[in-house]
Amino acid sequence: MNRIVRLADSADVPSMAAVLGRAFQDDPVMSWIIPDGQLRERRLPLLYAAVLRRYYLRHAATEVVADGRVLGCAIWAPPSHWLPSNWQQLTALPGLARALSSRIGRASVVSAQMARVHPQQPHWYLSGIGTDPPDQGTGVASQLMAARLTRCDAAGLPAYLESSRESNIAFYERFGFEVTREIRIERGGPALWPMIRLPERED
Repeated sequence: MNRIVRLADSADVPSMAAVLGRAFQDDPVMSWIIPDGQLRERRLPLLYAAVLRRYYLRHAATEVVADGRVLGCAIWAPPSHWLPSNWQQLTALPGLARALSSRIGRASVVSAQMARVHPQQPHWYLSGIGTDPPDQGTGVASQLMAARLTRCDAAGLPAYLESSRESNIAFYERFGFEVTREIRIERGGPALWPMIRLPERED
């Protein structure tokens, strides 16, 4: 079956949450927020299901690569919607509390530091992108990136993300992203690398 990129919907949430949970199991930031590996394995799908249902899916911008099953997912927020409203944060809180429990304070530290340096000009925000581990290295993430960035270029809009792995920076640079700074998470946390990509224009 051919792989396609398509918009995600509510029926995809269980599959997307499971894929993202596996993809980010060894992520440095997620490992700092939830240090216990077995607990992280159980909680990450709950976390992704909560943020997808309560916030990102309503923007009709999150996309999956699928071939009958979800292979990977890119969570995008459109211009002027990267920060959830107070009401959206409140309605998401029960799900976040179930997922994070006593670790919600560490997650809040990460979110606050990212928000302080987040660009204010209109842009597309890539909150997260992940490929199911068995399918990594097969072009799933590249397919997801290319699909949205083509539309960013057509609209003349930048794209922005934070890389939680230094080893992933080169991947994003291939798509035109550039590192803007390094964020060192407080309380002994890991580093993040904000990256921005200006729209490409045809000559």
